[in-house]
Amino acid sequence: MNKDLRVIITGATGMVGEGVLHECLQSPDITAVLLINRKPSGVTHPKLKEVIHSDFFELSSIEGQLSGYDACYFCLGVSAIGMNEEDYYRMTYTLTLYIAQVLSKANPEMVFCYVSGSGTDSSEKGRVMWARVKGKTENDLMNLPFKKVYAFRPGYMQPTKGLKNVKKYYHYMSWMYPFFRAVFPSFVSTLKELGQAMIAVTKDGYPKKVLEVKDIIKLAKTAT
Repeated sequence: MNKDLRVIITGATGMVGEGVLHECLQSPDITAVLLINRKPSGVTHPKLKEVIHSDFFELSSIEGQLSGYDACYFCLGVSAIGMNEEDYYRMTYTLTLYIAQVLSKANPEMVFCYVSGSGTDSSEKGRVMWARVKGKTENDLMNLPFKKVYAFRPGYMQPTKGLKNVKKYYHYMSWMYPFFRAVFPSFVSTLKELGQAMIAVTKDGYPKKVLEVKDIIKLAKTAT
């Protein structure tokens, strides 16, 4: 079991990234966290270092700060709502693959954890635009020279209490979480479980590369 893990997190100013960051700061297995953000997260912690960088399509000026890490928890992403396929492809596929390629060169022994989504289309041929793009992103990440690549496909995620970047609609839905979990067990987890599952696969691996909600919940139990 590998302890004293050093991890990079992207997207920590969003709800998912903030939740994953919270679990990393709580975990005794994580000794250092590097955030790559466009704006400050507002979080301070002895484990935490933050690099503020405006252009994620050009990382050459900060590449020297990205080596020596065991994992990347890639939580950066945009909603497909209101976006055409070209723009969504650029912000989802092109951006993710560029950052991942930079990190794979700097850290060939890195475990790369990508937050995808329930319903992602691995065939890349379905009718749903976002699912096709996410599917291609997953598939091409798997071919990069990392130690391991895992695609996490969460559905509804119950937010972690006390965090500030919770999306507004969750405030109206959170009270229904026990009902959702009971009726839709293959679609509902917590943000806490996602973070714990990422730490678990970094430490001990997992036989599947694509992790659905049931896998996330199973892994989180091993972390606790």
